[in-house]
Amino acid sequence: MKLEELEKEKEELFKKLSDPGFLSNRKNFEEASRQLKKIEEEINFLRTLAKIEKKIKEAEEILAEATDDELLSLAEEDIKKNKELKENLLSKLEEKKLENNNTTKIEGIIIEIRAGTGGGEAALFAQDLFRMYDRYANNKGWPIKIINMNKTALDGIKEGVMEINNKEAFENLKYEAGVHRVQRIPLTEKSGRIHTSTATVAILPQIKNIQIEIKSEDIEESFFRSSGPGGQNVQKVESAVRLVHKPSGLTVVCQSGRKQKENREKALELLKNKVLIQRQEETVGKEEKKRRDQIGHAERSEKIRTYNFPQDRITDHRIKKSWHNIEQVLNGSLDAIIEDIKKEYHQK
Repeated sequence: MKLEELEKEKEELFKKLSDPGFLSNRKNFEEASRQLKKIEEEINFLRTLAKIEKKIKEAEEILAEATDDELLSLAEEDIKKNKELKENLLSKLEEKKLENNNTTKIEGIIIEIRAGTGGGEAALFAQDLFRMYDRYANNKGWPIKIINMNKTALDGIKEGVMEINNKEAFENLKYEAGVHRVQRIPLTEKSGRIHTSTATVAILPQIKNIQIEIKSEDIEESFFRSSGPGGQNVQKVESAVRLVHKPSGLTVVCQSGRKQKENREKALELLKNKVLIQRQEETVGKEEKKRRDQIGHAERSEKIRTYNFPQDRITDHRIKKSWHNIEQVLNGSLDAIIEDIKKEYHQK
């Protein structure tokens, strides 16, 4: 019934779009065109789903009646294959619903960088990566705000969080998410041995005015003195804010502002972004999540890139390509790497 109704709607829209009087109003044309596109997508989805379900039903009938082992095996394989196709199709539909229901747009990104294995050297490498993205954004003229910075005694960072307010930032940096590895001789190493350390990078789309309700009783909040940028005035009062979302276990920290209220509002905005992303990942499921590596949710357990200082070589393990001039790259010259990765992923 649904398909028949959509076909009728499509026919009515075609009639309108062939009427010169209707087309004389540009607004009418644009609205009808949008409706037509949406209806055609729904029709294609329902037709594809119907074909898959028909194949499943036919294979199940064969399975119930056949006695030949080879025929039974083929029917079982056909059922399994088409059920997977159906699951993927429904996952895509759920993902599209989430995107359509969310009327907001990505305005920028949040970059979270954390020191991994390697102790103090990992913290120094995390600082190098933080500075690299900061300078890259500066070179592009993109506004930057440091949200949180947890420094070590040797000027490394355990964790650094920055916000980049530009719509192009997500498209350019979404493939940076994952484990970054460095191989070099630390300044504190007396015997000249090469050490291997890691840092993780997370890229979160920054979405404004998210329509998600977070109940106050679901949030555990605490306040402390800022240790990040802002000067002595920031550190005299407990202006920094930490929010823990108890149902999901998600935590955010903000200490970029001078006032507690300002930091709390920013922390709540970040928390909503994280909750939204978590819900999307739960909805689309594990297989769909893997397929969507292009939106910046690379698995943190996966090593994506190695910075080899003795050989002055950077290798991205996903596209199996290398570049040189590490110091230049760590100073923000990321364009060549980013363009090569984007090109490779777009081809896929």
